[in-house]
Amino acid sequence: MGAPEAPIKPIAWASALLGLALLSGCKPVGPNYSRPVFTAPNVYKESGASTVLVPPPNPTGGTWQPANPSDGMLKGKWWEVYQDPQLNALEERIAAVNQGLRQALETYRAAEDQVKAARSALYPTLSAGPSVTHDKNSAHRPLSSNATLTNYNDLILSGQASWEPDFWGRIRRTVEAAHENAQASAADMANVDLSLQSTMASDYFQLRGLDSQTKLLQATVADLEHQLDLTQRLFNGGIGTAADVAQAQTQLETVRAQLIDVGVARAQFEHAVGTIADYKLPGFSIPFSPLDLQLPRVPLGVPSQLLERRPDIAAAERRTAAANAQIGIAVSAFYPTIDLGGTGGFESTHGGTWIQGPSALWSLGAQATELLFDAGQRHALTDQARHNYEAQVSAYKSAIFLAFNDVEDQLSGLRILENEYTVQSKAVDFAQHSYDISNARYKGGATSYLEVLTAEAILIQNQRTAIDLETRQFVDSVGLIRSLGGGWDMTELPK
Repeated sequence: MGAPEAPIKPIAWASALLGLALLSGCKPVGPNYSRPVFTAPNVYKESGASTVLVPPPNPTGGTWQPANPSDGMLKGKWWEVYQDPQLNALEERIAAVNQGLRQALETYRAAEDQVKAARSALYPTLSAGPSVTHDKNSAHRPLSSNATLTNYNDLILSGQASWEPDFWGRIRRTVEAAHENAQASAADMANVDLSLQSTMASDYFQLRGLDSQTKLLQATVADLEHQLDLTQRLFNGGIGTAADVAQAQTQLETVRAQLIDVGVARAQFEHAVGTIADYKLPGFSIPFSPLDLQLPRVPLGVPSQLLERRPDIAAAERRTAAANAQIGIAVSAFYPTIDLGGTGGFESTHGGTWIQGPSALWSLGAQATELLFDAGQRHALTDQARHNYEAQVSAYKSAIFLAFNDVEDQLSGLRILENEYTVQSKAVDFAQHSYDISNARYKGGATSYLEVLTAEAILIQNQRTAIDLETRQFVDSVGLIRSLGGGWDMTELPK
């Protein structure tokens, strides 16, 4: 009657293990995450520049919003809106060669590995191996007898398994936190990428703006050389004065010096562009290319889209989710720790009987441990986790506020620069007209060369100011695209 009962024990143990596995799938302790509520404004305060595409107004009492966070916004390679092949080629290099972006990528990959490491704790650990020993015991040891072997082999082939069922969700919350942190790291990488792309474009347009100033100053130098030749001929003909010649020479050399000075700034921007694109600087140069592009129109979208399109906001939100998971990890410490273990294999003193049924061995066991007293440590750690979560919520909302501030700054900058450029263009026209009149009067002998010099200096200054304002509009256009998240949105985060 006793023999049939032996197989029942493994079945009973298997049933118990299955029950424990089912229990380990219970809801994890701690709060489930929900994204902190933030109500975005219906419209941006600043949207007056003609280069900004504003979406149609939401009807009164309506709840219009895009079907997708990317609808009505720039997508992918946003820099292509400027239709500049040279800029496109420089931007394309960033993803392939930039070391700052490579660093962010490796940081993200490390965070991904952390998720896999945390998830592995959900499964049992298994180990196995043989053991071969030959023992010689003392014949004079205590309690020895003639029937006891003193010289024998001990051949063991066994495996061990251990498992901590995730009853309270500590491991699942750890996986959750690691996953959210990995997504935050991916958003950080996207933010680095966007920062590099926008810095590249800004530096490139400033370089081209300097080339426009170079073009202006070169034309001015050529004009001043003609002016100097005229004053010398008038002086030789007894009409002009030596002072006129000296003033013309002074103005010419002054503009030549300004032309050289522009080269200093251009070289610095060229170095910056080459560094971002990871070119070897001694062999890198950007051809002379004045800024003669048409400023593109940037789709603004609605304010609620900003929460989905800024990688820095996404990173802060994902870290908020990770901080929430840490609360569950802290709460799980109040519950018992349960460990399951088992050993199985074969043991014999002879190789011929090593792997046989009678040589089989096995054992199964379980252990539960509950911490009874820790002087308030678990309560303190739980409170700490909750405070860290609240701090991260504030960091998330702060990132949103700063993002909206960034967009409003870029919008106002574009609007004001556009108005200023319109007024400045009129100033250039009037300065040109004034110079033309003064130059004609001087050639006709009706005025001194000083009047021409004054009118020309005013013209040059106004022309350079107009070029500077045009350059700043391109830089602010890039800044607006960056502040709107470029072509990125949260759907690009790894799942």
